Amino acid sequence: MTSPTPLHRHQSSLEGFINFSAALPLSDGQRASATQRFYHIAEHFEANNGNHDGQYSPPRLVRLTYEHALSEQSRDNFLRAFFEAMALSIEGPEVDDHEDLRSPFFAFADYLLDNFFLPLKASTRRTPQPSPAFHSAVERVQAGGVQGFTGTPDRVSALRGACLIRDRHRCVISRSFDLAEATNRIRIAGGNGARDDDGNPFREDDSLGALEVAHILPHSLMKTAAESELSPSKQAALAILNMFDDGVVHLIEGTDIDRPRNALTLTHAMHLFFGDFQVFFEPVSHVDAHTYRIGSFLPGFVQRNQGLPVTRTLYLSHNRTIDPPSPRLLALHRAIAYILHLSAAGEYIDKLLRDMDGQAVLADGSTELDRLVRLGLRGWSDNQVC
Repeated sequence: MTSPTPLHRHQSSLEGFINFSAALPLSDGQRASATQRFYHIAEHFEANNGNHDGQYSPPRLVRLTYEHALSEQSRDNFLRAFFEAMALSIEGPEVDDHEDLRSPFFAFADYLLDNFFLPLKASTRRTPQPSPAFHSAVERVQAGGVQGFTGTPDRVSALRGACLIRDRHRCVISRSFDLAEATNRIRIAGGNGARDDDGNPFREDDSLGALEVAHILPHSLMKTAAESELSPSKQAALAILNMFDDGVVHLIEGTDIDRPRNALTLTHAMHLFFGDFQVFFEPVSHVDAHTYRIGSFLPGFVQRNQGLPVTRTLYLSHNRTIDPPSPRLLALHRAIAYILHLSAAGEYIDKLLRDMDGQAVLADGSTELDRLVRLGLRGWSDNQVC
């Protein structure tokens, strides 16, 4: 059997080439064969990748991305994209020599990192917190397909207000009550008359904190340049996101990115950890869709200091007038957190960001900061992360 001709592409040349879009589901036979061939290829490179300090594992990133896709259809889409990138038929025979696929395989891993995991992690540290009194004009919204838009402080301010009401002015993890709201209520009603949203009087040992709205999937995914069109890189990121859960992008299209179903009320510290994919929500029961074990990949001391892990039932607004946090979006966030952690891509990206701050240069005078330069050129260049 003739070995396939490898694709000697740099990752950037894969842009516009890899198609993660939905297609007809694979048959059981096709799926079993393609899955087996995929694992043979991925495990070959994972076994021969070695461990390099400070580097992520590209083969593990590829394997974990497939394994954490949230539906059978999504995994089928991934397999189609993977074999297309390898220039192989999804129904073809086993490859004689896996090394012939080294160049396209690692280019595919870099494509996932550079177009999805790196921009997502680099841009999700914290949602901006505009004042409710701040007003600005709503920017243009492009109709059709994945809509492009420029987010406005007005919309995020409204989101913050809705989430505070739904979450009863409490952090959904720590249960700290909003400091500003408590202060205002005490001034109006007096120390003995002020009560929380459940009608309970405030106590001396109640935890108070400055609360913020945190996007589950980042506001920056739908943020556009002045021409109100998503950059090719952001379109690629949305296609990869849709691969994790087929059709999920429709939940966050355009201004829907700023709806309560894509947001939580958190303290500043929890917002930072959640936005950095260090804290995640894992459902504890299929019976109650809104009860989660909140875990983390933080060091043990920090976890204990922050009261993690902890199980919480999310608040629901009266008569469900405000959407609860979407279980689908929280599941996506959790999947991304696991992939970043288990592949060491998260640690690698953190090191890149630290190097950017310190302008670190390697012994041969080179730097890996070109990844971050390309990130800016692709429309993810805001210093204001969100």
